[in-house]
Amino acid sequence: MHAPFIIDIAGTRLTEADRARLAHPLVGGVILFSRNAHSRAQLTRLCAQIKRVRRDLLIAVDHEGGRVQRFRFDGMTHLPAMRELGRLWRQAPELRPGEAALAACNAAAAAGYVLAAELRACGVDLSFAPVLDLDHGRSEVIGDRAFDADARVVTLLAQSLMHGMRQAGMAHCGKHFPGHGWAEADSHVDLPVDDRPLEAILADDAAPYGWLSASLAAVMPAHVLYPQVDTRPAGFSAVWLRDVLRQRLGFTGAVFSDDLSMAGARVLDGRTLSYTEAALAALHAGCDMVLLCNQSLVDGGAAIDELIEGLARAYYEGRWTPDDTSEVRRRALLPSAAAQPWDALMADARYQRALELLP
Repeated sequence: MHAPFIIDIAGTRLTEADRARLAHPLVGGVILFSRNAHSRAQLTRLCAQIKRVRRDLLIAVDHEGGRVQRFRFDGMTHLPAMRELGRLWRQAPELRPGEAALAACNAAAAAGYVLAAELRACGVDLSFAPVLDLDHGRSEVIGDRAFDADARVVTLLAQSLMHGMRQAGMAHCGKHFPGHGWAEADSHVDLPVDDRPLEAILADDAAPYGWLSASLAAVMPAHVLYPQVDTRPAGFSAVWLRDVLRQRLGFTGAVFSDDLSMAGARVLDGRTLSYTEAALAALHAGCDMVLLCNQSLVDGGAAIDELIEGLARAYYEGRWTPDDTSEVRRRALLPSAAAQPWDALMADARYQRALELLP
């Protein structure tokens, strides 16, 4: 059964309501936030609780480094913002041409390894990283989360970070397709607009997705409107997800929607959609999974229950058909090997070397 929903939980341990939601066949995973953990031991227990509900549930988190890092306790490494890796690439005049770039790529691989190995030691399966947006100096919500303004630099540093994550047994998710760096508004509170033509976007912001199409495990589209390409934001647009991302750029991995609770996420054709309408629109456009975040904190999670019930009703009424290929893509993101326990990781030579390479 296709399990497209990634939902959140309110606290540091599962409630009976959480267990019932996570056991539902339409739920494929959980996204964790800072409020869900106060120590490594407690985070590890929580992840084990989740896996006892269903082994195939995907446990995910936004853990990029810099200002977007959910867990910073009990010796977990404070990872650098991705811009610091871009600076390594550019700010080493004493090195011969190319050596600074290679050193930056090595540091990016180390950052990816540390990020993923520490999360996996606590039971987390997936981080929504790396950011592939370009730093045009326009978007405050992106800012230092981006590696660089040059798509080629972004691509090579991201590929190195992804390689490091894979070494630790973790998949990855590039975001925010086809690019959030040009649009100035924050999609958490508004609907950003990028009015450039398709070819300009493909030549610049979207270029990393084509160059990484053989490497990317997953992609998250932007809650951004590109009016010269489509009247729908990218996450609701079959033009962007099917025609451009799948067909033109050759991407074969999983597609997550961004958080449907964001203000920019549910405005379509001039109307604010219900969560169920937004989820259906995203799935029909080509998303394999949809995220609904922070709703467990509101009215006991009523919005999550309504979303699950709404999609179930759409299935029985023939308005939505589960996609077996999407389910294969979801399961492919689950780790295939056991994680290294924390104490063993601390003594691991590769991990210690990776720490030394961090900027």
